[in-house]
Amino acid sequence: MEQRTLFTVLSEIGRDELEQMQVLDLSGRNLTGIIPPDLGILSNLRSLNLSNNQLTGGIPTALGNLNNLQTLNLHRNQLTGAIPTELGNLANLLELNLASNQLSGTIPATLGNLANLLELHLSNNQLTGDIPATLGKLANLQTLNTHTNQLTGSIPAELGNLANLRMLNLSINRLSGTIPEELGNLAKLQWLYLNNNRLTGSFPSGFPALVGGMC
Repeated sequence: MEQRTLFTVLSEIGRDELEQMQVLDLSGRNLTGIIPPDLGILSNLRSLNLSNNQLTGGIPTALGNLNNLQTLNLHRNQLTGAIPTELGNLANLLELNLASNQLSGTIPATLGNLANLLELHLSNNQLTGDIPATLGKLANLQTLNTHTNQLTGSIPAELGNLANLRMLNLSINRLSGTIPEELGNLAKLQWLYLNNNRLTGSFPSGFPALVGGMC
């Protein structure tokens, strides 16, 4: 497949048409280059899918201006740099997928502002630091996936507040300490993966029976 830059493809669509779009899906197009910051002016966008390309550079902070966005999927590119704190402004976001890139730095605490979020995928990056306790505010969250990073510190007890969580995957990191008793409150949890960390102790008593599995 011929390689083309994302900028070229967007230019061919044209600014007038882009500004009217609610869904922009350019996934799997073998696109190269950076994500243009000008995408941040497409205020009608509800879904932006640039996954499965070869995009490089950072995630533009301007994407935090897309107030109507419900899905942001940048999965499986070659993006680098930090996750912008401005993504925490996306109040209507339901799915955030930044997995399988080369992102570094910490998980922004501002992601805890995404009150409507259902899925958060940050796996297969180079993220460091603690898991923010603010993620425990995501009352609607069903999937939290941070596996295969370099996260340290303990598992926040606040994750026990995620009453709708069905899948929690924190495996293949450098987490330490004990498993919080509060995780036993996750009555809807079906899949739990904590393996390949530096955790000590045992699972809390009263832990919910898991349909999918636990390791």
